[in-house]
Amino acid sequence: MNPIYTSANLPQGSGPAITSFTASSMTVSSGTSVTLSWQATGAGYYIISPQIGAVRGNSVNVTPAQTTTYTLYATNQYGRTTATVTVTVH
Repeated sequence: MNPIYTSANLPQGSGPAITSFTASSMTVSSGTSVTLSWQATGAGYYIISPQIGAVRGNSVNVTPAQTTTYTLYATNQYGRTTATVTVTVH
């Protein structure tokens, strides 16, 4: 398989930077929709967990049934950066 990476030929560059990851409401009733939004630079793709998976753009709607901490993973060929936001359900 090519290429074979060694310390001499590893790709060099900056990992992605997440400048914000927010929820439209931090506290909601069960079944209420919340928009998760983010701003990031240098990412090739994004994943949100739990349950959401790969996403496009810079926002996604979720409907948490219980208090949930969402994690945004921004990834490129040089690394991965994460940010979290918690939505409290009462």
